[in-house]
Amino acid sequence: MDFKQILENRRAINFFDPDRDVSEETVSTILEEAAKAPSSFNLQPWKVVVLRDPDKKAALRKLAFDQPKITEAPVVLMILADRDGWKEGCDTLEKHFANDLQPEQRDWFINATKGLYGTSAESSQAFANKNAGLFAMSLMYAASDQGLHTHPMDGFDHEAVREAFDIPDNYWISMLIAVGHAKPGLEILPKAWRQSCGEIILKTY
Repeated sequence: MDFKQILENRRAINFFDPDRDVSEETVSTILEEAAKAPSSFNLQPWKVVVLRDPDKKAALRKLAFDQPKITEAPVVLMILADRDGWKEGCDTLEKHFANDLQPEQRDWFINATKGLYGTSAESSQAFANKNAGLFAMSLMYAASDQGLHTHPMDGFDHEAVREAFDIPDNYWISMLIAVGHAKPGLEILPKAWRQSCGEIILKTY
């Protein structure tokens, strides 16, 4: 599938086939492809909670405006944005020094990330959200490439979900993404209106 097809096929559908599973191998492939997304300093401040268990999905549905797609889709992914992902000691930051960076670069690297993302709670939140958003969009494109449909959701009780699923405080739950196959017979309408290039550009210098 070429990229234009992926863009066209990526749809936020509301009705999934509850009888058609998505294999663990396919989910792993989607996550590994999504991990190629860019991130600030390659810090990759994201984690995912994978929900397959019917009881867990039913509990989540109660906290997410009773959206049927949460229990109908075979897989729901909870995208977590790590507000501490820039901090010294964070696993993904430390792996830079095991894979890419030299010890003598450590002070520069730590000071740079702290200066950009550690100056306030707002800057840490923005850092986490922006990067998790890049990952989430890549994930949905990767799912489309696998012939699957997705639906991103931010309609849920954030704090109630955090408590119910024991999500550590450093993570912001940026969105839920239902993943699966379209319900048989579902009419998938053409994409809704999108801004034109001219409408998107606010200014040109």
